[in-house]
Order: sequence, then structure tokens, then C-alpha cells
Amino acid sequence: MIYLDNNATTKPTSGVCQAVNDALTEHWSNPSSVHRAGNAARAVIERARGQIAALIGARTRDLLFTGSGTEAIDLSIRGVLSALPAPARSLATTAVEHNAVRDLAEDLAKSREAKVLWLPLLNDHSGRVDVDAARTLLKKEPVALISVQWANNETGVIQPVEEIGAIAREIGAIFHCDATQWIGKMPTSLATDASGNSDCPFDLVTFSPHKFHGPKGVGVLWSRRGVRIKPLVHGTQELGRRGGTENVPGISGAGVAADEAAEFLKNAAERERLEKLRNDFEARILAALPQARVTPPAGVKRLWNTSNIAFPTLEAEALLLLLSERGLCASAGAACSSGSLEPSPVLLAMGLEPALAHGALRFSLSRDTTGSELIEATSLIIACVKQLQTSSSHAIG
Repeated sequence: MIYLDNNATTKPTSGVCQAVNDALTEHWSNPSSVHRAGNAARAVIERARGQIAALIGARTRDLLFTGSGTEAIDLSIRGVLSALPAPARSLATTAVEHNAVRDLAEDLAKSREAKVLWLPLLNDHSGRVDVDAARTLLKKEPVALISVQWANNETGVIQPVEEIGAIAREIGAIFHCDATQWIGKMPTSLATDASGNSDCPFDLVTFSPHKFHGPKGVGVLWSRRGVRIKPLVHGTQELGRRGGTENVPGISGAGVAADEAAEFLKNAAERERLEKLRNDFEARILAALPQARVTPPAGVKRLWNTSNIAFPTLEAEALLLLLSERGLCASAGAACSSGSLEPSPVLLAMGLEPALAHGALRFSLSRDTTGSELIEATSLIIACVKQLQTSSSHAIG
């Protein structure tokens, strides 16, 4: 099997699996219990908290664990808004966010729990925020909270988060960043002093270790000191900020994944090598299939591991299933609903034509992806596309 769906999830490493197994077999006690076994389980959690804090250059006391990245996002957005008086509950975000943010924003607007502004995007098919237009909009209609992802999950496009953070400071807004696709793949520093001051543009950052070879079932929320978050799940755990007995095995594995990711990030040349593999992969496909189109356009900054390629006239689902039968795992930037395939809202919001969005697939590498895998993947993709194009032309004929 060739696995090129690493933005969806990554394979846990052997060290991560060992840590999870050790916690299941040796540290299964409740970490809130005061006896020795409970204290040992608590120590596992706090060690992992330190490991994850080290990965992102943060203070351990500023991290809390949730059950997923989606929950961490929900806690950030709902928690901040719920802590405000009703008239002040307002959010600005974009139409290219992960649906954990986008669907939540739409729900908040529909239920009138918060006023929602949609930030304008550049008219260059990149999906990046138009910073100048956003500043003008937010100075006319200030909001309490801004939520913009660091890197897009479908295209890898990197947002101008420093500039967005500056706008947040100008209008006195809290800035939440969904860093799910960034952390573990790129160097990160969320360092603050004892008062919470730093040059870091964010006030809240959320992510999930299963995106960098950790286990599923763990989300992480970093918050700057002084940011008020109302708990959505009540309990004594996580200093009362998120109730529920902690997932000790998952958290333990997340800590090991953080250590291993930190080691990977020490070598910038390795990321450059992987980016070149990705670029060569795209070039081979475009050479063989000239009608194919990479999103975003050339020159737009994106993560080293992500490739979104549209194949005109084809349905993404059909191509995805055919590739799966041949042993290649990828992802469609679309979702099946009632038997019909809808194009990705993210790609449409970026300005991609529906005919292209319908046939777009995402291929995402991990730090373990090899050049030989990508060469074989290229051959499979080209063969499957040509097979479907032939079938389609015969059907029309």
C-alpha cells in the first residue's frame, strides 16, 4: 500500500505504540486518584505535557488536553465567546477553514449565538486572506474573536498569520489559530513570559498529535495567559478547564510523537528534500496529463507535504476508488451526500471552477514517504486517470 493521505492521519511510530501500550498495561489507574498508582498515571500525563510544550516552545501550564483537535477548536471558539456578554459575541473567520471551524461558524450565525463575519480572500485562487481588505472590514465592524488556520488542510496554503495577528491586536480581538496541519511539520514557537507577553501573534492555538504520527483521541489547546475560556465540559480535570478523565495512553503516545517530531524538525534540509519529492511528483503528473491542474498556483507558499491536483472531466470519487483498488490511498476534497458528490467548499471558495473542483484529489506526504513510493504513485495515477478518461469517452460515444 502507498499511503498519501497523511493530512487525514499519520501512522503511529513504533515508539508511540510502545508508549500507548505501556500506559494501557502499567499506568491504567485514574490520574485523579491520590494513591501511588494514580500519581504514576498523573506523572505520565505531565511528562507528555512537557514534551508537547517543548515541541511548540510553550510553557507547560499553558497547555490543556482534549479528546480531539475538533474539540479543542470548539472549546477555543465557544469557550471564548461564552465567556463574553451576549452583545459582544462576534467571530471573524474564512470560508476556507476546516469544517470544524467553518461549520461551527455557520451554526453560531444560524442560531444567532454570535455575529459572524467572513474575511475576504485574495482574488488569486490561493485562498489566502486579503489582509488589507480584512483590516478595513474589521475596523468598520470589530469582532471579539478571529479564527484563521495556519495552513490549509486541502491545499497546504499558508496564511499570513503574523499580519492577521497584528490586525487582532489593533482592534483588541483574540486570535485563535487552527494549527492542526502545521505543528509537527514546521518549526513553531509559542513562547511567552510569566505574564503571557511575547511576539507570538496568537492567543489560542489548537492541534492534534495524530497528524504527526501520534495516536488519535488527543487534542491540544494552547492559550495565552489571561485569555478567558468558559469550560464546555465541566469537571476538575485540566485545572477545571476541560472535565473528563484524561486519555492517559493517548496522551503518553502524543508526548513521544512530540519528541520524535522535534527531532525531525531539527533538520531543515530534510523538509527541503521532501518538498522536492512533492514537486517532482507534481511535475511528472503534469507532464503526462497536461490538463491536470495543481492548486494553488505556482509561487503561493504552502506546506512541503501537500499536493492538490484537479483532473478535469473526472469525478474525484471514481478516481479515488480506482486508486484505492490499485493500492494507493489519497483523499478527495469533497464529500458524498445522498449518493451525489459535491465539490469541496474550500476549493470553490478559492475560486476554482466547479468542473475542476469536482475532480480534485489531495495527496499528502509524511516524513516517511519515499521517492520510490511517489514514482510508483505517479504511474498509478496516470494509468487510472487515462482509464477513466477512456471509459468516459466511450460512454459519451
